[in-house]
Amino acid sequence: DGMNVLFIIVDDLRPVLGCYRDKLVKSPNIDQLASQSVVFTNAYAQQAVCAPSRVSFLTGRRPDTTRLYDFYSYWRVHAGNYSTMPQYFKENGYVTLSVGKVFHPGVSSNYSDDYPYSWSIPPFHPSTEKHENDKTCRGKDGKLYANLVCPVDVSEMPSGTLPDIQSTEEAIRLLNVMKTKHQKFFLAVGYHKPHIPLRYPQEFLKLYPLENITLAPDPWVPEKLPSVAYNPWTDIRQRDDVQALNVSFPYGPLPDDFQRQIRQSYYAAVSYLDVQVGLLLNALDDVGLSNSTIVVFTADHGWSLGEHGEWAKYSNFDVATRVPLMFYVPGMTTSFVSQGERVFPYLDPFSHVSGLVPQRQSKKVVELVSLFSTLAELAGLQVPPVCPETSFHVALCTEGASIVRYLNASENAEEEKDECDDSYRCFNEELVAFSQYPRPADTPQWNSDKPKLKDIRIMGYSMRTVDYRYTVWVQFNPNNFSANFEDVHAGELYMVETDPNQDYNIYNNTSHGYLL
Repeated sequence: DGMNVLFIIVDDLRPVLGCYRDKLVKSPNIDQLASQSVVFTNAYAQQAVCAPSRVSFLTGRRPDTTRLYDFYSYWRVHAGNYSTMPQYFKENGYVTLSVGKVFHPGVSSNYSDDYPYSWSIPPFHPSTEKHENDKTCRGKDGKLYANLVCPVDVSEMPSGTLPDIQSTEEAIRLLNVMKTKHQKFFLAVGYHKPHIPLRYPQEFLKLYPLENITLAPDPWVPEKLPSVAYNPWTDIRQRDDVQALNVSFPYGPLPDDFQRQIRQSYYAAVSYLDVQVGLLLNALDDVGLSNSTIVVFTADHGWSLGEHGEWAKYSNFDVATRVPLMFYVPGMTTSFVSQGERVFPYLDPFSHVSGLVPQRQSKKVVELVSLFSTLAELAGLQVPPVCPETSFHVALCTEGASIVRYLNASENAEEEKDECDDSYRCFNEELVAFSQYPRPADTPQWNSDKPKLKDIRIMGYSMRTVDYRYTVWVQFNPNNFSANFEDVHAGELYMVETDPNQDYNIYNNTSHGYLL
């Protein structure tokens, strides 16, 4: 009898977590999960924007196969009738449940979160989600604004709550329902924060006094950054508080004190998220399912907090593509607990000092596109076959190899030998994560962050190994989805060891033959 799956997907969360050695953040509940898990410190999304990333990892196909680089098409119609991870679990006898933001809502999931293909019952969306971009942030003048930085008094909010609080309550309700049914479940819980607006209960600000908040280590636009690689953070410019600053387009910069406020609120939103995750995992203990449920925790992509003079996602840098990724597998990443023993007691971030280290860290370079095959294997289902080179006509296959072998290998044995049994992931026996990002033009313009398909002219293809990040920006034709690698508009090369923040592009002072 296979395990249940609790799949926690967070919107726009970069790995600012205690278990990723961030010194400032208070994230005791996620750290506690990490202490029972294998934590991947080198996990990457395939495109740093919500809908393309989610459709990619939920189908196990890369963006060039889903053909979704924006928000405006449904893969089953536009690319191929690909099975999704929840659909595969459903077809294998699981009750599949969606709470909050799992698929990106709208046309990219057929206005239904891909129900009924993917889910056993209609997905749950919190009723207060619709107020997410309303004017609910009180300014210094007492008036309400649609701000980026938005600590709130929850009792003043519509219905006296916030979307992620509602999602946690619903997920806990479903766990209690499933406890009584003798059916395996796949429960996906999608949290909104720390996606903008940074709207969270104001008491979380107390955890982060402004004097403790620094700027990014590299808050300037790097001298050798190709203009095509820069994302002008148009979405945050549209918030009332940022608009009032009258920042020049496209490079800014934002005033230092406001940069600190954004960083402070991002951290506060992460601690608010941590509380929700803590309550959810505590409920898993309450219903007695911690011994029989795999827990996966990840995000759809990262979010730049001022690095390279950039904010938001929309780029190929590590700050935008790198995600937290951890797997709790009872009996594998940790021993089974005896009846009544708690694995996930709730920890209060206001009083708890987190000192928990991850059960095990893997530095293996891995991709979110591997989630489908990995979860299938962990649950004891047949792993979907590897896709052929062209797979538009193939309903069930995956472009990401399972990473289960890195979960049960002991780290030392694993370091000695890089397993490369699968051409997708390996270049010269080296593990690679691929990401990509489209642009409408060589220089930053109003739609550079989120070009519509018809406006894409350049695609930045990026590969990340343990040693370097290498990106080429090449001509792209949206009419036939073809990239022309003979027509390179710009390139980037960053060495991880000497330039961990990716500030010194050495593409032009090297011959790249040895990389390819």
